[in-house]
Amino acid sequence: MSKLVTTSRLVTIGILQALFSLMACIAWAGPRDTRPVLRASVKNRAPLQPNALYPLPLTAIKPTGWLRRQLQIQADGLSGHLDEFWPDLGVNSGWLGGTGESWERGPYFLDGLVPLAYSLDDPALISKANKWVGWTLSHQKPDGSIGPERNKDWWPNIVMLKALTQYQESTLDRRVIPLMQRYFRYQADHLSERPLQEWAKFRWADEVVSVLWLYNRTGDASLLELARLLQHQGHDWKGQFAPLTFTSKTTKEELGLRPGVSNSEIALSAHGVNNAMALKTSAVWSLVSGDASDREAARHQLAEIEKYHLLPSGIFSCDEHLAGRDPVQGTELCSVVEAQFSLEQMIAILGDPSLADRLEKIAFNALPATFSPDMWAHQYDQQPNQVLCSLRDRDWTTNGPESNIFGLEPNFGCCTANMHQGWPKLVASLWMATPDDGLAAVAYSPSDVSTVLGNGLGVNIREETTYPFRGEIRLTVNPAAPTEFPLLLRIPGWAEQATVTVNGQRLEGVEAAQFYSIRRKWQGGDRVALTLPMRVRLTHGYGNSVIVERGPLVFSLRIGEDWRKIEKGMSRPARTPAADWEVHATTPWNYGLIVDRTDPTRAFEVVEKPIGDFPFSPAGAPVELHAKGRLIQEWKLANNSAGPLPKSPVTSGERLETITLIPYGSAKLRITTFPELVD
Repeated sequence: MSKLVTTSRLVTIGILQALFSLMACIAWAGPRDTRPVLRASVKNRAPLQPNALYPLPLTAIKPTGWLRRQLQIQADGLSGHLDEFWPDLGVNSGWLGGTGESWERGPYFLDGLVPLAYSLDDPALISKANKWVGWTLSHQKPDGSIGPERNKDWWPNIVMLKALTQYQESTLDRRVIPLMQRYFRYQADHLSERPLQEWAKFRWADEVVSVLWLYNRTGDASLLELARLLQHQGHDWKGQFAPLTFTSKTTKEELGLRPGVSNSEIALSAHGVNNAMALKTSAVWSLVSGDASDREAARHQLAEIEKYHLLPSGIFSCDEHLAGRDPVQGTELCSVVEAQFSLEQMIAILGDPSLADRLEKIAFNALPATFSPDMWAHQYDQQPNQVLCSLRDRDWTTNGPESNIFGLEPNFGCCTANMHQGWPKLVASLWMATPDDGLAAVAYSPSDVSTVLGNGLGVNIREETTYPFRGEIRLTVNPAAPTEFPLLLRIPGWAEQATVTVNGQRLEGVEAAQFYSIRRKWQGGDRVALTLPMRVRLTHGYGNSVIVERGPLVFSLRIGEDWRKIEKGMSRPARTPAADWEVHATTPWNYGLIVDRTDPTRAFEVVEKPIGDFPFSPAGAPVELHAKGRLIQEWKLANNSAGPLPKSPVTSGERLETITLIPYGSAKLRITTFPELVD
């Protein structure tokens, strides 16, 4: 048997060596050549400051297992079909040369469609993405400007540039870099007469990301001058958070919002999506400034917004503007996916493993929670304590009554266009390169990474895991030939007593909240096993309440769900599964929780189940926690949400019951922040 295994391993290594050699010899023949090429990450050029880690080319990481299934659900849902029936992305879009919507909808859609299509290697999605990219590439104007003639706003172009960089990394299309060079020269010539304003002024760092991407590939020093001009005209996020201006739920009056004024300067600075995008601003700018205080400002900004506005799912409240820590306040879907992208950028620049903990918490909780299980409907606002989704007013800061129904275009269409980037950009950030030519496992999910090390040698690592539902992760390392390089494994901050083995031998010095480095000469077939103990943890929340976590997952009360299609008042395209839904509770929700703080594991029975096709659904939840609780009769609905959270500790004379908690992302109705009961 051992001889058979050895022979099989040698055959595998030989095949891999031949494959890597073949790929290294591929010369792409035309501007649209999409044949696979193994490439290394691109490091920062001087005088930019170095990153702690470097993103890999988009196509280097492929999802497998449940994660690939989740991306396929997305492709089979709205993301793969939205352009077939939603007018804003139809054939008349201004970003396809038509006279229709010509602002942000097309670029937003493409910013998620490109990584989704190329992560799945889906020919139909690739064809769709290339149609949109192709129009921009073939319709640049002689002066260097891009986009529809009707659009004079810098902001949509900033999003299109992000999509173009991902497309170039996927295809090596030779048209992209010259187009970006011409566009940036055009912009530099016109920013004095058309300075950044409104959305572009507050989201300037997103363009600097693309400017530095191009600088690292061309060395054109004028790009750094453009970056400085963008920073000079952009909003001072560093100053806004020193200290944070908004320390409680904002109001329309405070924000200066009134009929005819929807985007005052102060409202834009408290806008949730702007703040989600801004999280990365000081970190990105530190690459240009070289100022250590900018890196510290990035950490400070995240700490401040979490101090005053963090919700249990890892994301901050914003419905539409910063809204405090009450668990009935909402968070916009755009804020979820943009916070993920900001954290992905911050992890690369700062190398802080706690940022990856936060990324996983948002990605595995807040992201799936705001979609129907089949991803044919989404919410504009999600609530941690969400017991009714209906066309009714709620205590939002500024949003309307449609905000937390599940539908095609609830409240406003920005999330319909922008929601697509969450899952595929997580895939692209699971692995990163280290400055000393190794690889780092940044976040965990089943995946397959293939890239080129600094010595020019190809390497493939296959990650087999059911994380985040289980804590076992197995890596198989296959370099094209035996070679030495560092492999960094992130040990989450919650993972006390984690263990690492290489080929069955346990390694020492593994500690939580660090990147654990293994430097050795790797052979084909070497196996690394990482075990992350997933103990139930309790934390205090709003009103001294209880929040239950296990690994990167937050747990919520399972509530019976009655999905009712809305027949009037909302658009529903014919001949598609897209529809608008209210969701009503069919079981009680007003429970307090009995816990044992000396040993939380004793109060919960963990039940692990198979991972099916829809893990982020109530019926398909791969893990349950059984706990004890009692109804709190005085806790009732108020203004169409769960009423004010009873301040813990509380008492109840109701009978003791066994209640079931499931992952936050699986529960579309839920209680996440529980009153703590005492007997």
